[in-house]
Amino acid sequence: MPKVMIVEDEEPVSLLLRYNLEAEGFEVEQVFRGDDAELRLREITPDLLLLDWMLPGLSGIELCRRLRSRAETERMPIIMLTARGEESERVRGLATGADDYVVKPFSVPELIARIKAILRRAKPEAVSTLLTAGDIELDRETHRVRRTGREVHLGPTEFRLLEYLMQSPGRVFSREQLLDGVWGRDVYVDERTVDVHVGRLRKSINRGNSKDPIRTVRGAGYSFDDQFARS
Repeated sequence: MPKVMIVEDEEPVSLLLRYNLEAEGFEVEQVFRGDDAELRLREITPDLLLLDWMLPGLSGIELCRRLRSRAETERMPIIMLTARGEESERVRGLATGADDYVVKPFSVPELIARIKAILRRAKPEAVSTLLTAGDIELDRETHRVRRTGREVHLGPTEFRLLEYLMQSPGRVFSREQLLDGVWGRDVYVDERTVDVHVGRLRKSINRGNSKDPIRTVRGAGYSFDDQFARS
């Protein structure tokens, strides 16, 4: 599921967006302050950010500027939400690095259509139903995985773990980031559990002389090998 972070201090607006996005199959995280969002975005990188212009702690426009200056978030899709409809303000928002600009009050169906359009252009792997890398295919709709045409049987957690890693080949995820992304922030799981499930995943997808696509980075975490993804 594509992950969207909503940074909006008006709780009714944030809840409305969350309800409708989750109904469309998105994974949603809510943050209500700009400074809290900046800290959280150093831990995870969502597929898209819905960012209100006026926020407590740190303004949305300043947060957008800072995100564009960081290598990890310089290409992350950002849609600005604001009550300011003047042309000069729209230009300012886009010039700061926002990919789109939506004025309140807005049409929720139109906003969701814009989100999907941006993701199709910027992160097609986030909305595609089929992920492929090397000889591995993962089908999000049927929850099936195949390697060299042979079906690989995975448990639900191993499936989500493989999907999460395959979305960002080459990126190293810490155990804490994998816990947040695969298990969710509201579930308490020991970090060693990640190692157990990575071991199970490897056992399931690696048979015979098959190359292991999951790279262990000592002291850092795990990564889906980007060289394997190009093979």
